[in-house]
Amino acid sequence: MEFEPWMLLVFPLFFGMGWWAARLDIKNLLSESTALPESYFQGLNFLLNEQQDKAIEAFIEVVKIDPHTVELHFALGSLFRRRGEVDRALRMHHNLVDRADLDDDKRQQAIFELAQDYLKAGILDRAESLFGELKNTSYARPALEFLLELFQKEHDWLKAILAAEQLSVLSGQPGGKLIAFFYCELASDEITAGNLAGARVHLQEALKVCPAGVRATIMLGDMASDEGKLEEAIELWRGVEAQDAQYLPLVAQRLLTAYSAIDREAEGIRLLRDYLVKYHSIDMLNVVFDGILKFESPASAYQLVRDELERNPTLLGLDKLLEARLLEVTMDRRADIEMVKDLIHKRTRSLAMYHCSHCGFKARKFYWHCPACQAWDSYAPRRDEESGKPL
Repeated sequence: MEFEPWMLLVFPLFFGMGWWAARLDIKNLLSESTALPESYFQGLNFLLNEQQDKAIEAFIEVVKIDPHTVELHFALGSLFRRRGEVDRALRMHHNLVDRADLDDDKRQQAIFELAQDYLKAGILDRAESLFGELKNTSYARPALEFLLELFQKEHDWLKAILAAEQLSVLSGQPGGKLIAFFYCELASDEITAGNLAGARVHLQEALKVCPAGVRATIMLGDMASDEGKLEEAIELWRGVEAQDAQYLPLVAQRLLTAYSAIDREAEGIRLLRDYLVKYHSIDMLNVVFDGILKFESPASAYQLVRDELERNPTLLGLDKLLEARLLEVTMDRRADIEMVKDLIHKRTRSLAMYHCSHCGFKARKFYWHCPACQAWDSYAPRRDEESGKPL
């Protein structure tokens, strides 16, 4: 392309147009800045200096001067709720809901924020009603998530099941495992009330929505055992292996007790020894050890622990080995072994814990529902040392 003399005129023209556009933008920015109240800039300055209380008061002045600052209303309301000043949050969001000039999207947002205020305040019926108003809006999914939390707090398991089903449809995520836990809670309530037939219906529903739901199977086995149907209970508990073998330690003692009650303890011990070889577990080892000690001999119990320790060396296993050794040693050697065992036992107390994978809460008892963070199915049925958790 050859250079043309007229091109010399084009470059200054484009430069001039750019300069003029920039001037216009700067004028607009300055006019918008001067239109904002001084309190607004004071609030920003307080925020930058981490003076939150003074920032809030400054922004409240802005809202008084210009009540149309909707986004600032939302920001202040949310801030009040986070700080625990629920009354102020409620007033702020009520004012927004009552405004006639809000468009539908902003009104829905105001209702959503107001519902959270009521939930925070513990006024659950008002929170439930407001979240329910958002059913067919863009806030349907988060509203359902809050409703699910609310129904669990109230132990309203039927509503929790319905909310979980709706949430599963909206999110596209399977909710069968959680719903199965809610059915188990319903069954537990029925068992407490003496309605065993109703409990069975709920547990069958739990297995229908989640065939791998171990808790429902264990509960069905417990019910059969309580009714004296021990062989049925044994078959149910043995079914845990096909569902999820890591939960077998939870039914080990149940199995041994049931087999002993029908005079088949040798068969029960053989079954549990087989489980122990296939699925290492300290809890399983403890049950088998006690069973062999009761129905066989201390020497057999010691050999069991020694063989298991060779396959799976753990401090918890060593503690059990020393316990077995104490059963056979003479009195002159007993004191030394007891001293070593005491030291090992103190060390293993922190290892013999169940661990919530959601919040880290530790407990000696196994929970389906974490008592600390309320998460479901967050405990693996294995002690910390077996799971490789740090001390």
